[in-house]
Amino acid sequence: MPRLSGKKALITGGGAGIGAATAALFRAEGATVFVVDSQPGPEVDFAADVADENKAAEAVRKALAAFGRLDVLVNNAAMRNYAAAGDATQAEWQAVIGVNLIGAANYCRAALPALRKSGKGAIVNVSSCYGVASRKGMALYDASKAGLLSLTRTLAHEESAHGIRANGVCPGATLTDFHLDKARAAGKDLDQLNNERDDASLIGRWASPQEIAWPILWLASDEASFVTGATLMVDGGISLL
Repeated sequence: MPRLSGKKALITGGGAGIGAATAALFRAEGATVFVVDSQPGPEVDFAADVADENKAAEAVRKALAAFGRLDVLVNNAAMRNYAAAGDATQAEWQAVIGVNLIGAANYCRAALPALRKSGKGAIVNVSSCYGVASRKGMALYDASKAGLLSLTRTLAHEESAHGIRANGVCPGATLTDFHLDKARAAGKDLDQLNNERDDASLIGRWASPQEIAWPILWLASDEASFVTGATLMVDGGISLL
């Protein structure tokens, strides 16, 4: 039997990259999926900025109208900023926190009543290995992803009584369209891009989006029924370096 047979899921940031790979895998494993993304697209059911709490409520209402219930929430939407901690403006901080942390909180708040009714609800928050091991030049992103892990643990405490599990996935370097487009703009080909990651993890390469989607699938499924409050490193061992 498919691992998410009959499950109803909502995925933010599901229009491309890890989110799109997760949506495709969920469907292949029997789930019905409602995709939210900031950009419209053929696989996007609702286009919205996740920082908008009213749009979050509307997205959940639309998913419930379509599916009748909600069993799984995957908070994957994210944005980046490359300002140093000492240079970042208040507006930059607010923008990144608004998407990466408050955005996830918006969708949790909107979805929790439905997830509680499910009786076996699952929240998977996509953080980053750098939410655990920070680096220079990405203070805003890394701090927001660390905050998302803290939110995940709090949700695990608060929602266990309602049958909801909450877990975090921490991807390492993942070869998404974002990185491919950035490399092409810099005049790099795929081989050059791959070579840049030779020593960036113990495995020595980029992950594919599908390699991050599989752990998300597991945490969303009943196979992980005794797992909550966990931080799952899916980073090729980069956090050990």
